[in-house]
Amino acid sequence: MVTRSRRDWIVDITAIAVAACFSVLTSGVLFGEVRHPHWLLVLDQIAAAGACAALWLRRRHPFALALVLVVLSAFSHFMGGPLWVALFTAAVHCRPRAVALLVGIQLLLRPIGLALRPESQVPDELALAASLVAMTAVISWGMTVRYRRRLIATLYEQAQRATRESIAREMHDVLAHRLSLLSVHAGALEYAAGASPQDVRRAAGVIRSSSHQALEELRDVIGVLRAAPGEEPSTDGTRPQPTHRELPRLAQESRLAGARVTLDQRLAPPDADALPENTGRTVYRIVQEGLTNARKHAPGAETTVTVDGARGTGVTVEIRNPLGAPQRPGARLIPGSGRGLTGLHERVALAGGRIEAGRDRGHFRLHAWLPWPP
Repeated sequence: MVTRSRRDWIVDITAIAVAACFSVLTSGVLFGEVRHPHWLLVLDQIAAAGACAALWLRRRHPFALALVLVVLSAFSHFMGGPLWVALFTAAVHCRPRAVALLVGIQLLLRPIGLALRPESQVPDELALAASLVAMTAVISWGMTVRYRRRLIATLYEQAQRATRESIAREMHDVLAHRLSLLSVHAGALEYAAGASPQDVRRAAGVIRSSSHQALEELRDVIGVLRAAPGEEPSTDGTRPQPTHRELPRLAQESRLAGARVTLDQRLAPPDADALPENTGRTVYRIVQEGLTNARKHAPGAETTVTVDGARGTGVTVEIRNPLGAPQRPGARLIPGSGRGLTGLHERVALAGGRIEAGRDRGHFRLHAWLPWPP
């Protein structure tokens, strides 16, 4: 069942009124006096009125309505208005092949109709040419509307897909990092059978603190995602999104979880303060994902993080950790989603940068470059 909006009601009523007016104005006016019995013209007018009323069904049955009117219009003086509206609707809602079929039938029947009801002093060739021009204009208009709507729908779908991917990246970056820290602390607590009550309380406190931080960061991400395009994210009750300035804290969190992390941050004031916020956030997410991967796949391995760059040359980020590093007794590998590096590639590409990840002389190397305008 077709549901009409207020706009649809206005458009449909206007289309019916225009079709009726067009039929009345063009019948017997453009082509001189029509030489037919009076009763036949009355029947023609009644049929045209029914065709105008049938336009109310044009959204539900566009092809069937257009097909019927194409056939009737070939033998009618008053069907011009309803026919053009029906052809326009078919061009908007039907496939090009169906529209081509309607055009072919119209071109086949129109000469037959002209032969059966000559249009007074107007030559058949001129009448046929006028009909062809009008039909071409109406169908071209309808197909333009059709492809414009399809373009808008495609752009809307792409925007929705980009939004979902953005949400997935942000959620993964925040939750994977925090949950991997929680897993490490919980695993240590599980195997600390001989730990003192004080050590157990300390580990439980770290787990609680990490849980709270995960919730806070999740709320921050949701606040950013809710912001409309071109608007600054709301900061009411939320912390600013982390940037490269938070890298020392990020490295310290990993050390508290038992990881061996060396941070070599060569960006120093005033250059570090001049780094664009978006680039700084991307740097932070790259390092965060690199440390998360190291905890998942090489627990206990020494991880080296290097951040360097300058205006005009860009920012480079490199995270390295040995392959096949020995695990602590009782340690378990943390399962991964397989989307971390994929999301990182997408994030870096959106920032206009490059990223590489793979084996390099016995190490796993994550290397990224981001532009930094002069």
